Amino acid sequence: MGGRMVSEQNLILRVEGVSKAFPGVQALSDVDLELAAGEVLALVGENGAGKSTLMKILSGAYRKDAGRIFINGQEVEITGPRHAQQLGIAIIYQEFNLAPNLSAAANIFLGREPRRPGPGRLFVDRRRMEQEAQKLLDRIGARISASTLVHDLSVAERQMVEIAKALAVNARIIIMDEPTSALGEEEVEKLFEVIRTLKQQGIGIIFITHRLEEVFRIADRIVVLRDGKRVGSMLIHEATPEKVIQLMVGREVGDLFQKQKAEIGPPLLEVRGLTRRGVVENVSFTLRRGEILGFAGLVGAGRTETVRMIFGADPKDAGEILIEGKPVTIESPKDALAAGIGFVPEDRGNHGLILSLSVLENIVLPSLHQHTRLGIWLNRLGLYQTAQEFVNKLNIRVTQLQQKAMFLSGGNQQKVVVAKWLALRPRILIMDEPTRGIDVGAKAEIHALMSRLAQEGVGIIMVSSELPEVLGMSDRILVMSEGRVAAILNREEATQELIMAYASGEKIAESLEKPAGTGSATPANG
Repeated sequence: MGGRMVSEQNLILRVEGVSKAFPGVQALSDVDLELAAGEVLALVGENGAGKSTLMKILSGAYRKDAGRIFINGQEVEITGPRHAQQLGIAIIYQEFNLAPNLSAAANIFLGREPRRPGPGRLFVDRRRMEQEAQKLLDRIGARISASTLVHDLSVAERQMVEIAKALAVNARIIIMDEPTSALGEEEVEKLFEVIRTLKQQGIGIIFITHRLEEVFRIADRIVVLRDGKRVGSMLIHEATPEKVIQLMVGREVGDLFQKQKAEIGPPLLEVRGLTRRGVVENVSFTLRRGEILGFAGLVGAGRTETVRMIFGADPKDAGEILIEGKPVTIESPKDALAAGIGFVPEDRGNHGLILSLSVLENIVLPSLHQHTRLGIWLNRLGLYQTAQEFVNKLNIRVTQLQQKAMFLSGGNQQKVVVAKWLALRPRILIMDEPTRGIDVGAKAEIHALMSRLAQEGVGIIMVSSELPEVLGMSDRILVMSEGRVAAILNREEATQELIMAYASGEKIAESLEKPAGTGSATPANG
């Protein structure tokens, strides 16, 4: 549909009829793709649509079963990652491939270090390496010293090192896989500036993301995959979010933020003066029954650190926590669970799931004590019934309850993480980046679930770096800046501009403030 082919003259990559199968799964079926020099091509689709498989074929990690690939008009057979690099293809994965104890320069030239001339050729020419690395970093506008150790760099700065590393091998095609997943709004804009610079230098970029608003900000063209097939292509001015979503999921999803009105009840959780020196300072707020309280702020603002302290995962230096008006002592996650608090962590792979265990085992793990007789014998039927209940309730797509969690899509893995906490019937549910890295269909289902839980009287704290999600799902929004509460906003008054102004620590401009008497933003703990 739509989307004329890019000009043959500028074409640097053409994929024709590529297919790839794994045991029991046809991952790609007869897929075409084109990329022009100086173009940003957004590749979108639900988890399991085939995006990663196609990119791994282009980067040499997988061999295709059928089809043809052309680079600069010449047919090539990509035999491995090093061959892909030699052909000018570089991929930047969501999880960076950097050595933290080496400098930025050493990472950029790892395995290709410049050597001293003559008899000293066995030794790395560190000065030349740092000079060449600095030129690459300067080329993309990264304010990073090439001699800095990677473990001293922020996530955004590490991403710049990855991009410089791609340029060091003269990449003409750069694949970016979920490049903004761990970035705040300001850092995303800096990345987009770098992408625009690369475009001007004639580099073609394949941009994979689940954040559709970013597609419309940075892409020139969109290709949509569904169930391993290309189902649509369109120029950005031809596209709308509704069109793209319908192509991705094969149906109309409706409003992505399915927030239903819930009755807001009395205070459920009160946090007073929560402090961890050097990280979070004097955080206070109230969460009410049936309320979704959104936490917004830039990366490093202290949002995750705050909720981890509430859950007892990190120690606190000061502060008081009350549940239904009564002080509680929470020094460990076990204490939090006993108090009726559940926690869906930001990193589902490392902290939310045991990927080698089955769906059943992951769901019932925290609630095993509820299914024991005399504290010794497990009620296996009860475990099975509980797991099946939440698989049905959350529409988790599994072949069987014994299926290992590692073989689920990202969206289904996230629903298993949610299921295991819901099995404990919590009164308070903390959700840290609940829809990060999942497709638009699963995202809508998670949002609808949050709305239902709020209607049932559960109080929800939602930490999110996606401002449309914060604005769409929250009853109130707590904005953090540099470890402190900058403001608490009502749903009706909040805007992206107002949230970003508070999150940036800036004085709020008069044009952003509400007129007196209209319920303007409440600074601090409001």
